[in-house]
Amino acid sequence: MIGSTHRQTAERAGTPDGAGHSVGELVKQAAEQLSALVRQELRLAQTEMVEKGRRASRGGSMFGAAAVLGLIGLMAFAAAAVAALSFVVSIWAAALIVGGALLAVAGILALVGRTQVGRAMPPTPVQTIGSVKADVEEIRERAHR
Repeated sequence: MIGSTHRQTAERAGTPDGAGHSVGELVKQAAEQLSALVRQELRLAQTEMVEKGRRASRGGSMFGAAAVLGLIGLMAFAAAAVAALSFVVSIWAAALIVGGALLAVAGILALVGRTQVGRAMPPTPVQTIGSVKADVEEIRERAHR
């Protein structure tokens, strides 16, 4: 009762919010605000990762369709290369030559792809990490005042 009377008097007198609160009340408020902040940051991270997942899914689908069409085109070119080489060597030798060349190119592409995947950064919620760092810095600054 005394605390609420003091708070009402302080509010009527125009003192800033927080004046007249006990240390326990202020710590409780800070804990509640920090808890709300953490929940908001988690929601932001979830939203950001869902959006990144949607974009990756769409991009992956398009890459898949491009790969199928590219494979069909490559098979047509391989058949044309076999047909062209069959004028110089027998058809089975032409097929072996073209098949070997395609496997060599596939091996090189696999090695380059593995290197690129190894260099890729893990998908992280960049915006949320920045926001959390800013929050921590703000809390540190206010704590030192």
